[in-house]
Amino acid sequence: MKTASKALSAMTMVKEALEKAHKYQEDYHIFNFINDVDAIKKAAEIDEKIKNDETVGRLAGVPYALKDNFLSPEGGTTASAHILEEFTSPVTSTVVAKLEAEGAIMIGRTNLDAFAHGSSTENSYYGPTKNSKDLERVAGGSSGGSAVAVALDIVPFATGSDTGGSIRQPAAFNGVYGLKPTYGALSRYGVVAMGSSTDCMGFFTRDPEDLDLLMEITAGQDPKDLTTLPDFYGQNHEFDDPIKKIGIIRDFDNDAVDSEVRAALARKVEELRAAGHEIVELDMPALKYALAAYYIIVPAEVASNLSRHDGIRYAFRSADSNTLSELYENTRNEGFMPENKRRIMIGNFVLSSGFYDAYYLKAAKARTLIIDEYNKAFEKCDLILAPVSPNPAFKLGEKVNDPVAMYLEDVMSVPLNLAGLPGLAIPVGETKDGLSLGLQLVGPRRSDQSIIRFAKQMCCDQPHEDHHADLSGVSTVEGGEE
Repeated sequence: MKTASKALSAMTMVKEALEKAHKYQEDYHIFNFINDVDAIKKAAEIDEKIKNDETVGRLAGVPYALKDNFLSPEGGTTASAHILEEFTSPVTSTVVAKLEAEGAIMIGRTNLDAFAHGSSTENSYYGPTKNSKDLERVAGGSSGGSAVAVALDIVPFATGSDTGGSIRQPAAFNGVYGLKPTYGALSRYGVVAMGSSTDCMGFFTRDPEDLDLLMEITAGQDPKDLTTLPDFYGQNHEFDDPIKKIGIIRDFDNDAVDSEVRAALARKVEELRAAGHEIVELDMPALKYALAAYYIIVPAEVASNLSRHDGIRYAFRSADSNTLSELYENTRNEGFMPENKRRIMIGNFVLSSGFYDAYYLKAAKARTLIIDEYNKAFEKCDLILAPVSPNPAFKLGEKVNDPVAMYLEDVMSVPLNLAGLPGLAIPVGETKDGLSLGLQLVGPRRSDQSIIRFAKQMCCDQPHEDHHADLSGVSTVEGGEE
């Protein structure tokens, strides 16, 4: 990740990123907003500091893309939803504030499924983002725009949010690295809430090395988010021992998984075994409850979080209303996408009198079983290697009208969110049709840096295309290299 210097100006890097953003926008529909004016202004300010030998941050002049559910005043924050179309945030999210304090420059806000509800970025009010390898296929979701912005080399990194796979799945679909940190590692403050007990902020990069720096900068306790953990990134030596045992989940190896995904997993397992790692096969039967539990717990939280959008406090308000009741009803009917309404209805149903015990309480108990199952698994292995999704990127329109088929895309990603575990999507090649394939590395809570280190080791241990970012001039976490 190149930073600004006297030899390479911030203006040069930002103008190049903006040029690429405009170049790819029409075909791929990556951005909801391109930040031309403010980005150029900030680049000029950084160059002036460098010229005057003033101190600049560790990300000085680095252009990045911001998922459009992170609040900041630049460009408004829509979450790709009609109901927030005219909303301009009065606050800046903690993650954005930390990145920009180090000199990073936001060049655009990326498209997503409205309110992050989806696995394909087809549920956006502004239309779908296209896959970086095939314009007829989905980018994945909900952070599809961010994944494609990095995959097409518009920016070296982009932010994402992961509530049930929304960083890892689009990363796998576009051949980039996508990190979902431990729940609470990064602040949720200033990000449009989806599922408050599962939302995680994270990043896309083309190189695991860059993730180390981004986590060092953004991880840590935030008084504005009481779910954040005490600082542990780069300080927790519990996971410093070499990773020897890699777990493989037997329950994920079945005919419901695409043959090329299974083959990619088998190849990676053999590479790890040849490198001297012990492969441990795991039986984790409680994971079969994960998808059902997730689509009870998260819609319940969605229904609560979206109740604030009533046509009174935020941007969009229906004009065709004569009473307060009509205002609420019409605003929400016009402002929400069909998937938003579906999740609100599911959430209100499972929380309603007479159904709470039958659905929500059972889902909460299943969540505890899943957490226990992972704890037992990590007594047998150091990390787990698994598919991110049962399929490579599917065609646009193929599943958008079949909610069950779309939800099944999350079957391998949602268990981590329920358990609060870190997961890193890693690229592992392509299908015979040239589509990207990805797997995920999963570790115990707070093992984020160990996962990134192991991904760096895997990256160095095998031949690959020289498409990684240049980290010259950028500090790394002490002891973070192997």
